[in-house]
Amino acid sequence: MTTQLQMKINNDVRLQSFLRENPIWYKRLNRNPDLFRDFTFAMKDKYKLKTSDRISKMLDNIGMIETFLDVLK
Repeated sequence: MTTQLQMKINNDVRLQSFLRENPIWYKRLNRNPDLFRDFTFAMKDKYKLKTSDRISKMLDNIGMIETFLDVLK
């Protein structure tokens, strides 16, 4: 793994924890550092940090608020 790649991972706590939880990425990144983009996508997918996940969570919260307001009526 290149030093630049190690620095990127060490600067982000989520990347560090994802790497510790999925040690197969050590081997993949050592063999091909160009897979860093795939690594970050996998991390975002697991921790639900994609834009679509955020929008879905926001819509769920709005639905819950609407339900709560309907109960209060």
